Amino acid sequence: MLNPSGILKLVGIKNKFMSLHPKFSAFIGHLMRNGIAEGSVIEITVTGPDGETVTSNMKVTQDDIAMFQEIAETVSTFR
Repeated sequence: MLNPSGILKLVGIKNKFMSLHPKFSAFIGHLMRNGIAEGSVIEITVTGPDGETVTSNMKVTQDDIAMFQEIAETVSTFR
C-alpha cells in the first residue's frame, strides 16, 4: 500500500510526464478510453540518437486486457 507522500510523488511524476509529452499522453488516453481489443497488436519502436532502431510487438490476450484495466483503475485514482 502506498503512503500519502508516495501517492503525491507519483501524481507529480505523472503530471510532469504528461506536460513533457502531450501527444504520447493523448495517445495513451485514447487507448484507455476506447480500450484495446483482444487480438490487437501493440508495436513499439525505439530509435536511438545514432539512428539504430529496436522494435518489438505483442498480440494482446485477455490476460493483458485484465492487466491494462487494473492499471487504468489504479492510475485513475491519481487524477
